[in-house]
Amino acid sequence: MNSPRSATAAGTDGLDAIRKAPAAAVLGFDFDGTLAPIVDDPAAARAHPGAAPALARLAPLVGALVIVTGRPAAVAVEYGGFEGIDGLVVLGQYGLERWESGALTEPEPPPGVAEARAKLPGVLAAAGAAPGVFVEDKRHALAVHTRRCAEPEVALERLRSLVAALAERTGLVVEPGRFVLELRPPGMDKGRALRSFLDERGERPSAVLFAGDDLGDLAAFDAIEELRADGVPGVLVCSGSTEVTALAERADLVVDGPPGVVALMETLADRL
Repeated sequence: MNSPRSATAAGTDGLDAIRKAPAAAVLGFDFDGTLAPIVDDPAAARAHPGAAPALARLAPLVGALVIVTGRPAAVAVEYGGFEGIDGLVVLGQYGLERWESGALTEPEPPPGVAEARAKLPGVLAAAGAAPGVFVEDKRHALAVHTRRCAEPEVALERLRSLVAALAERTGLVVEPGRFVLELRPPGMDKGRALRSFLDERGERPSAVLFAGDDLGDLAAFDAIEELRADGVPGVLVCSGSTEVTALAERADLVVDGPPGVVALMETLADRL
């Protein structure tokens, strides 16, 4: 099978570094939109059928595999079918939670989440939220989705300022995404989660790859750019879609959604 090809010199250097020293490389992935197709109902999301087998192939070949997701870690593990993959670490809620070797570590949600949970229905009613708007309760965060609306972008824009005001009143921040506004605790994002994971390993990686699809993944891209500036090769992979283009504009390698991410993982496993 052909090797994956980067559109940038930096990405080519990163892929070469992974191939030359895989045992010291770290590969990171988002979940929704990257390992799992985006669906109207978040509870119906499941990983691409090839995702878990590809991760299982890669796990013994590389230094570390980590999934960094806005979902609760245990939900990502369940929906991904990742329970039996040795060495896989899942950082949920943008790094607030950690699943590893079947054990889940999670803090108590900050009080602002409970306050926002109580006030959000009134905010949506006052905003005249369009039919189809629904709230996904992640315990540590609340996600307002408009994907089911007749005009999801219009519905999202109508809610944006009021959701932001609620977040400010409750000490939370808003994470925008693909037809979603998520209220979550401040102080952690996917970039910080990735850097913390790398720091705790205590050794300089030979290379770091991260694949994502949505605006929340830009922080992980930023972290890899910082690593590159420090001399660590990195690879930015975009799971492409027509809904978000910001990642594709920065990526070294753009693949065709979750099937493309799975194909990339399988190709890497073949080459390693």
